[in-house]
Amino acid sequence: MYRFKQIILYSIIYALNTIFISCDKLKEKPNIIYILADDLGYGELGVFGQKIIETPNIDALANNGMIFTDHYSGSPVCAPSRSVFITGQHTGHTPIRGNDEWKERGDTWNYQAMFDNPFLEGQRPIPDSTITIAEVFKSAGYVTGMVGKWGLGAPTTEGLPNRQGFDFFYGYNCQRQAHTLFPMHLWRNEERHLLNNKNIPPHANLKDGVNPNDESSYADFHLNDYAPELMHNEALTFLEDNKDNPFFLYYASPLPHVPLQAPKKWVNYYKKKLGDEEPYTGKSYFPNQTPRATYAAMISYLDEQVGDLINKLKEIGQFNNTLIIFTSDNGPTYTGGADTEFFESAKPFKTTLGWAKGFVNEGGIRVPMIASWPGKIKSGSKSNQISAFQDMMPTFCDIVGIDPPENIDGISIKATFLGDYQKVKHDYLYWEFPAYKGQQAVRMGKWKGIRKNIFEGNMSIELYNLDLDHKEQNNVALSYPEIVEKISNIMIEAHYPSSILRFKFPQLGD
Repeated sequence: MYRFKQIILYSIIYALNTIFISCDKLKEKPNIIYILADDLGYGELGVFGQKIIETPNIDALANNGMIFTDHYSGSPVCAPSRSVFITGQHTGHTPIRGNDEWKERGDTWNYQAMFDNPFLEGQRPIPDSTITIAEVFKSAGYVTGMVGKWGLGAPTTEGLPNRQGFDFFYGYNCQRQAHTLFPMHLWRNEERHLLNNKNIPPHANLKDGVNPNDESSYADFHLNDYAPELMHNEALTFLEDNKDNPFFLYYASPLPHVPLQAPKKWVNYYKKKLGDEEPYTGKSYFPNQTPRATYAAMISYLDEQVGDLINKLKEIGQFNNTLIIFTSDNGPTYTGGADTEFFESAKPFKTTLGWAKGFVNEGGIRVPMIASWPGKIKSGSKSNQISAFQDMMPTFCDIVGIDPPENIDGISIKATFLGDYQKVKHDYLYWEFPAYKGQQAVRMGKWKGIRKNIFEGNMSIELYNLDLDHKEQNNVALSYPEIVEKISNIMIEAHYPSSILRFKFPQLGD
């Protein structure tokens, strides 16, 4: 009933917008593009200190706008981080709080089985009652589009993008399908788009007896239709088709998430730059002859795509009227042949296993963020305003002039964008993650509290002063018991028990 009332309310608002606002007036509203990289570390962009991988277009975007030094993802892994962005609720409240492959349906890791039966594809859905950022934009008269990786609702469920407010969707419905960038199909709205790629089982490796130094040995892992290119073309078409309407585009790239698969022109570029290297023939994801070159190539190809989006906006006369946000869903990976330690991908934070993706340490949840809005955001500016994914919903609502939904956890940072005084600030940011032995974290000013190994019975809190210890090496909990007590109370107050068994914390009373 709540969902029905919300939809009726938004429909009435949209109708009133249509009646009382002329097309010209409506178009004065800024377009918004939210670009979400996948597993891109804090230190993997030139403007954030990367020395090897080249990102000239993203760097230029930053020079044209504002860098956020203290921005946080919704979670240390894919699906819950996206759920926080979509709902404006942190992981103590948002419906999806972890990666859940919904295995009770059957053989969900079998690509052929998923192809034959789409019900096996995709993740557990966000509920139909959820008010999403796309629905909010539609209530303001926007055309809404998404390209890329969804991960918030399987085919045949209420969690599909088109059933959650997006007028257009093209990409991966399923996170597991994105474990190859040469899939057998993608989705265009609610229909499958079949691709000219054969089925390569997930985590397949080289055939027995082949030479790992022979490029032909890797033929099965570089096929015909490259998903990031196809999705990018659809994004450009969406911009072209909606140049006369205010639009919101959620561009959820699968790059640079492994497996290591990239356009050959970029791989060859980095092969020359980096020289000889050992092939990756491990057991996770797919093998690769030049893993470092290919990982760098994936990021530079994403950078090239950002440049394409900017050029398209200029071509259709909408660049100056478009707010572009660029960020990442979590910190860098530790698997699949991606040598993120070599690239110092989470720098200045720790990049190694246990400190980046999958963990609530700074390397896992502190992510780069860039905001560009010509004439509104000062070029070359920088902000240390503490912010997170849940802030996007109220910020965008503030920008387009509508009220955000109730029961969200974010605040509007529009004032920060515009260089004004930010009156409303977070008392704290909160994360919980029901995986990797169970974790909670709180950022409160300079203080960071972390609780790990909850499922093993640990309830003690580590405390770090991020002003002095950004690598979280010196636990000062014993010296500041009053701060620990405040953080402990926040961990109680911010946690609301999930209705999904997989996301429950029995140790927290669920």
